[in-house]
Amino acid sequence: MHIGQTKTASVKCLINSISRFVLLVSCQTVKPIPFQKICNNMVGVLKRLKPVLDDIMDYNIPFHENLCIVCEELDIRVNEARDFIEKWSPKMSKIHSVLRSGTLLITIQNTSLDICHMIVKSLQSPPSASVLANLQHYIEELQCLKKETTMVYIEKELGNRNIEPCNENLKEIIELLNLTSNQELLKETIAVEKERLIAEEHKMKGNMEEINEVVNLVRNLRDYVVKTECFAVESDVSFPPYFRCPLSLELMLDPVIVASGQTYERQSIQKWLDHGLTVCPKTRQRLAHTKLIPNYTVKAMIATWSEENNTNRMSNFEHNTGNVFEEQKGDNSFGSHVEIEKWELQSPYIHSRSESFSSSISSSDCLLAVSKDVSRMSDKHQNVKLSSVDPGGMENGRNSNSNTNSYLRVDSHFVSNSELSELTTSSHVNQLIKDLQSQSTEAQTAAAEELRLLTKHNTENRIIVGQCGAVTHLLSLLYSNGKVTQEHAVTALLNLSINENNKALIMEAGAIEPLIHVLKTGNDGAKENSAAALFSLSVMENGKAKIGRSGAVKALVELLASGTVRGKKDAATALYNLSIFHDNKARIVQAGAVPFLVRLTDPADGMVDKAVALLSNLSTISEGRLEITREGGIPSLVEIVESGSQRGKENAASILLQLCLHSSRFCTLVLQEGAVPPLVALSQSGTPRAKEKAQQLLSHFRNQREGAKTKGKS
Repeated sequence: MHIGQTKTASVKCLINSISRFVLLVSCQTVKPIPFQKICNNMVGVLKRLKPVLDDIMDYNIPFHENLCIVCEELDIRVNEARDFIEKWSPKMSKIHSVLRSGTLLITIQNTSLDICHMIVKSLQSPPSASVLANLQHYIEELQCLKKETTMVYIEKELGNRNIEPCNENLKEIIELLNLTSNQELLKETIAVEKERLIAEEHKMKGNMEEINEVVNLVRNLRDYVVKTECFAVESDVSFPPYFRCPLSLELMLDPVIVASGQTYERQSIQKWLDHGLTVCPKTRQRLAHTKLIPNYTVKAMIATWSEENNTNRMSNFEHNTGNVFEEQKGDNSFGSHVEIEKWELQSPYIHSRSESFSSSISSSDCLLAVSKDVSRMSDKHQNVKLSSVDPGGMENGRNSNSNTNSYLRVDSHFVSNSELSELTTSSHVNQLIKDLQSQSTEAQTAAAEELRLLTKHNTENRIIVGQCGAVTHLLSLLYSNGKVTQEHAVTALLNLSINENNKALIMEAGAIEPLIHVLKTGNDGAKENSAAALFSLSVMENGKAKIGRSGAVKALVELLASGTVRGKKDAATALYNLSIFHDNKARIVQAGAVPFLVRLTDPADGMVDKAVALLSNLSTISEGRLEITREGGIPSLVEIVESGSQRGKENAASILLQLCLHSSRFCTLVLQEGAVPPLVALSQSGTPRAKEKAQQLLSHFRNQREGAKTKGKS
């Protein structure tokens, strides 16, 4: 049967669609190379098909019965590709663009091949030998056409379910898509998330599955970048991984906390939010609000690290942050001296970020910063010095060189260089575990001490010791009558807790009660490290709630009241992190922490900023405000606003604002202490946040005064 007018319609439509598609691609602006290459391949396939279709029309070639159907199908795909290219913009995901266009290319290629095979079957005696020759040559070309290289690597990773990502594939994807800068990877992250959001809103189930896979792939790319540090750094010193913004992967200069408690560089998370994205990039948690809270602890940690490593990466840091770190050298509010593995566990406090957890020193939404196991550090990181102390372990430091300005502390327990770098074996650890179970106190003490040393500096050792099951046996020694044994055991557990998997093991083994026991019965060093361990564990999901409910708060407050200077700092650190969880605020107040915190606002104690940071969190509940006022905290707070550190001024102003907004009586007391002059000065010369708080207070005072005048006239 020859082609009739009705049956030629599908072929004509396809020819017209091909012409429009070819014209569109030729007029489009330049696209990313892999995407552009796929578009060009589509054009190549269709431009070669068009003469074949023209021959059908010109030579009245016999028409295969299914040709109409297949031509209509290809017409749909061509228009789909044209629609996709028309709507494409540089803001779209490169990976998803390659995947989508690559899939369309394969469909167009296969459908074109079907059309050619149908035409060949329909040819009885071709009107021209060249028609068949051209057709066969075109079929060979279609069969030889290979997938675009980038798509091959992308598909390999997307199909790599339940298997560790292949670094080679990830590296190729990064290079082929030119995701070779932090900013490009940030753009890709935002683009993918936005496309996921659109698919979710339109309930596009099929697209959602594909986009979720791409989201996971982008996460793997980012993890690969962090692990390999494949992006060039600006100086010879490679900064710690947790100083990177989880979004931009660059050193954070202005870290802020979002509602989920994660810390990001302000500019990158703002860009994320500006695109209408309302989930936390890291946790995928829906953000309750989009307020960004400064994370001063992370700022301080980065500033300290930069200074210690003689790097100019932070040369503009103080300028950009209002010299927020011009503080007394001996007091770095919540710049914890908790012993930390090189750069594995971040200082917990004030708007602190850990793998990107964080908390704000002057906000009720503060959240702690902690470690994700950045376990396999390069030797370069392992040898970095901080404050003239090698912060290899997370243990408490008694080192005479320890600088109270340092944010990390180290165990002063003497150990040779060879011991510091020694990598242990499972068999050796198993023998030590047997010794932990020995009836001999000496054997237990020696084994606990060696595990403490093995886990102090070596990240691999922490993994090995944790996997061998030492946690349970170390916990049992926390009830030992031998104080030295107890201290070695709790410090070993503290070191182990740096590793995220170990942290989970320690919590699951029921560590909270034994740690509280050490807080009550241990020597000074054991108490300090027990408090530090509770802080480390509190960064886990639900950790703050569990520890808060356990009775640990009371023991920590007792340490805050009567511990050594270091013990008080450790207790304040742990309590600060626990106070991030709202329910714990009342527990901390009820445990009697406020009177001791108010006393610690005396500069002579060297804990002003730490005390005022914790009070700032507690001032967000009525019980806290009442206790602060009852304990005579207002005069000290006004004095801090006048002469404290930049951070102290900011937090003190924040507390005073909470007091005044919630009680006219408290407001009167603040005014009576002469708060206006220092607040005026702070509103002009403080950090941006301090200025904001001071201005809000002054505005509140004016409103109160005007309200009183109006009331008097009436």
